[in-house]
Formats: sequence, structure tokens, C-alpha cells
Amino acid sequence: MREKTIFELIVEGKIPCTKVLESEDFLAFNDINPKAKIHILIIPKKHFKDFQEFEPELMKKMTSFIQEVAILVGADKAGYKLLTRCGASAGQEVFHLHFHLMSGF
Repeated sequence: MREKTIFELIVEGKIPCTKVLESEDFLAFNDINPKAKIHILIIPKKHFKDFQEFEPELMKKMTSFIQEVAILVGADKAGYKLLTRCGASAGQEVFHLHFHLMSGF
């Protein structure tokens, strides 16, 4: 059995986070080591190792959720970068699909 990722433990409430927005399927929270004034991690609550494993039908719902997060924090007006990594060779460190929304560099 695989060990749970830090993001799964956050979803389960076993590790605290500063929530920005939450829905039935997704969670957005502040990065604990921000690389920009606004740096939010957005994850599906269900575990997917990376983007290649993600269910395409969920991506439509996640797109709306990410857009809602951007509006909530004002990044939709200020501009933002949205980033995900897929695999260790791309720099992925936590093997649970996540997007970085960053603004205010």
C-alpha cells in the first residue's frame, strides 16, 4: 500500500492549512513556502498522482474552481501564473496532482 501524500493528509484534516476555497471535489490553500505575494495550491480531494492520471471530466469542474479562486483573491484582474508539474523529471515533488496559482511577483 502506498503512503499517503501530504495533500491527502491535508484533505483529511490531519495536517492544517490556510484554506482559500473549498468545494466537494477541490481544495485551495496558501502555499507554506510562497514564491509570490499570492501563491495558492489547488488540488483535487481525490488522489491523482499527476496530470496524466487526472480524469478529463473532472478537469472541466476544476477549471471553474480555479477561475473562482483567481476571482476571490483578485488575481483575475492583476494577472497570474498557473503551473503544474507532471513527474519527477519535471520537478514534481508531491505526487498528488496540484496547481500553483501565483500572482504579485
